Amino acid sequence: MLEEKTTRSFAIGAAAGLTAGLAANAVRKMFVQAPTFMAGEWDDALAAEHQAVLKLFDAIQATEDKHTTRRSILLTQIGHALAKHAIEEENAVYATLRTHGQVAEADKLNGDHGYVKQYLFELGNMAADHPLFLSKIGDFRAMLEDHMREEEERMFPKLRGLLTEEENAKLTKAMNLEGLKIA
Repeated sequence: MLEEKTTRSFAIGAAAGLTAGLAANAVRKMFVQAPTFMAGEWDDALAAEHQAVLKLFDAIQATEDKHTTRRSILLTQIGHALAKHAIEEENAVYATLRTHGQVAEADKLNGDHGYVKQYLFELGNMAADHPLFLSKIGDFRAMLEDHMREEEERMFPKLRGLLTEEENAKLTKAMNLEGLKIA
């Protein structure tokens, strides 16, 4: 009887803990995705994420070689922000580009994301106080800025023009849902 009550109490406690953990995770995901959601339509939201990532680059580029922990934390934040952003773009925006006949453009932008992963890999394996660390960060940022400019000045306006108002709203919703997956 005592063993049965203990087992039941344990099961109830485990279920309560699981429920609390799932609820906390959902709140965390909404908090992480909120700035994107609040930015408005899909192209404005992605441009806002671009600016947020550039602020992280500003912070890491302002460090000194002795700030290895700060550099590591900022690099991790950049990686997380770019991973979420890539999922939103690849699974919603680039897919929409493809369905509207912009296959080569989508493939080119998606290919850029491979270079993002390469930079993150190389920087993650480089000592944060390495003499070339900030130079590599600068190269990474320059590549990203070219990619962002391509999207914001050419591809996003082009795609927005190809879509109806309803399709743009649907893309905004799809992009936000993709962001929640990894947030």
